[in-house]
Amino acid sequence: MFYQMYELNHAAIAPMRAYADAMRLSFRNPINPLSHTPFGRAMGAGFELFERTTRRYGKPAFGLDETTLDSGKVSVHEKIVWSRPFCNLIHFERSLPSKHRSDPKILVVAPMSGHYATLLRGTVETLLPNAEVYITDWTDARMVPVSDGKFDLDDYIDYVISMLHALGPDTHVMAVCQPAVPVLAAVALMEENGDSFAPSTMTLMGGPIDTRINPTGVNELAQAKPIEWFEDNVIMQVPFPLPGFSRDVYPGFLQLSGFMTMNLDRHMIAQKDFYHHLVKNDGDSAERHRDFYDEYLAVMDMTAEFYLQTVDTVFIKHSLPKGEMMHRGHRIDTKAIRNVALLTIEGENDDISGLGQTEAAQTICPNIPDDMRHHYVQPDVGHYGVFNGSRFRAEIAPRILDFARTHAQENRGKKPAPKVIKGGRSG
Repeated sequence: MFYQMYELNHAAIAPMRAYADAMRLSFRNPINPLSHTPFGRAMGAGFELFERTTRRYGKPAFGLDETTLDSGKVSVHEKIVWSRPFCNLIHFERSLPSKHRSDPKILVVAPMSGHYATLLRGTVETLLPNAEVYITDWTDARMVPVSDGKFDLDDYIDYVISMLHALGPDTHVMAVCQPAVPVLAAVALMEENGDSFAPSTMTLMGGPIDTRINPTGVNELAQAKPIEWFEDNVIMQVPFPLPGFSRDVYPGFLQLSGFMTMNLDRHMIAQKDFYHHLVKNDGDSAERHRDFYDEYLAVMDMTAEFYLQTVDTVFIKHSLPKGEMMHRGHRIDTKAIRNVALLTIEGENDDISGLGQTEAAQTICPNIPDDMRHHYVQPDVGHYGVFNGSRFRAEIAPRILDFARTHAQENRGKKPAPKVIKGGRSG
């Protein structure tokens, strides 16, 4: 009933939110004399803060309409090139000049961990000038009818394999955070089966390959409770009249609550600062706050079976690094990976996936040749900085692109040493 009460509360407060929004517009209208006074700005700021605190944030848009190549700006169009009930594969199609060089084809596997794929907007934007970028756009489980069936970790792995088949040979797969485990499992299965569509390179970024190493607060919470506790306390049914009515899910608002409480003081200070920026008429600072929280507060539900299987397999049993992970009754053998180059990337201050958890992939894939593997630790960044921000743009993204070009199928056998970027630690 908790999910139903959450929806009921949201509906009950809707009139107050509408009133607050109307008053916000009134106090910000330049025709209103009070809008030019400290009192008027304070009132408008208070109403906006209330409206933003109580609203439901919908899925944001990528909004990437153009990118800049060496030859100048070109337009970008989103195109769905593969679709299943729980995911669309989006291609950011660039209007390239006729003689443009051949760029790496990169499949970015976004995390299914509560936020939409648009959380990786900055990642895609950075790669676009130098790559053909595809991204997994996971669907909010509460919007998928029960008639479309279930979706678990095995299905996730199958989706990744199917997308690699759809994209064809010489694709480079890049897993950001949570999908590091299913992507590694998918590649292991493809290699074991001699699949010609196995990717040329696999880049794992800030992923929980082995959460026994430097466990974080998130890892310790999963270890502290049996899987039955999660099933009894965080799994709920989608309420009527949503399309996914009666589907068992892990609600996005619960995931968001966990994210918020991890750094509650920081979020409280951010809201206070936002209020003061509005009162001081500091539009730039206020807009940066809106942009960040419009993305951060937009969350999606996950199917119960995917969430529970992931918690049990990745965080409680550590099945992949132990060599015990199963996919539809078949054991995942990471030693089968021999032909896919492996790049692992971590943030020095990551408080979600501790330092060393992603590097563990290098250990459990011993048959990848030494000249086809590389590990990199980015100094002075946390989890988010591994895939977004100035250091990602300046130091991490160039490394990913260089690794992809070096190990593209057409360049196999003539690989130079990986480029070392000043300021990082390589291994």
